[in-house]
Amino acid sequence: MSFTQFPSARARLERSLLAIPGTCPQWFADALHSEADYVLLDCADTVAPGDKLTARANIIETLNAHDWHAHGKSMCVRINGLDTRYMYRDVIELVEQAGAHIDTLLVPRVGVAADIYMLDCLLTQIEMACALPERIGIEAMIETTLGLTHVEDIARASTRLEALHFGSADLAASCRARTVSVGGLNPDYPGDQWHAAMQRVLVASRAHGLRAIDGPYGDAQHAEGYVAAARRAAALGFEGKWALHEVQVSLANEVMTPPADDVECARRILAAIEEAVTAGRGTAQLDGHMIDAASAHMAENLVRQADAIAARQR
Repeated sequence: MSFTQFPSARARLERSLLAIPGTCPQWFADALHSEADYVLLDCADTVAPGDKLTARANIIETLNAHDWHAHGKSMCVRINGLDTRYMYRDVIELVEQAGAHIDTLLVPRVGVAADIYMLDCLLTQIEMACALPERIGIEAMIETTLGLTHVEDIARASTRLEALHFGSADLAASCRARTVSVGGLNPDYPGDQWHAAMQRVLVASRAHGLRAIDGPYGDAQHAEGYVAAARRAAALGFEGKWALHEVQVSLANEVMTPPADDVECARRILAAIEEAVTAGRGTAQLDGHMIDAASAHMAENLVRQADAIAARQR
């Protein structure tokens, strides 16, 4: 390993992130009792300009009215972008009035590291003024050509940063790409046109100890397409995916949960390594195969995720 290493962000289970517009309080109760690991309450893209203040007020009310954490939910609020006139009031009002119940703030269309720095500074001042007991984390949407160009700088912009989210829809607009759906693939492209961008977001995330989360899939009725997108993300190393409907929550949880056979194999690998160390051997074998340090690291990742899932279910 390099002498230069970045500590891992705070551990949170984020297989499924259920996004709810702040203008739809009738859906809040369903989200509270859903199987989602994360609930994202949205002030931004799903809210019309004339409804921004209403959405913000609704979110503050539900954060204070319900014990979301007792229901196993991590709570994230997507604030409006830095290029809008709503962002600073989002942060001030949300954190001053409901900051004790917010785990992270998600910033859309992050373009440069200074965007994260600005939010970090504002959060720090509000937390000091309100004497909040826990520090609020930051998650960043990488969904523009500018953000993708600066993704490595963004990934190390703040110790508050916990995750990078990949958003294909806005990236498609930024690239002027032809697409058939949000999160879907264009059949004219020979393969996955988002692979290179997703890989870059993933590598930046992992290099700096962050979670990597795949964004939304727009067609809530197309389960097959959603599962295919989630599987592509999971194969790369993403650990979670957005859900726009409760049906997608169960699909995300299923795809992003390591298969039981893989977890059992990982536990056997770790046991074999521990046995070899106890016996004073420098190498270990399992079922006739040599086990090296890379095998151990992969096994540890699987077991750590499986244990977190088991803990949530308990």
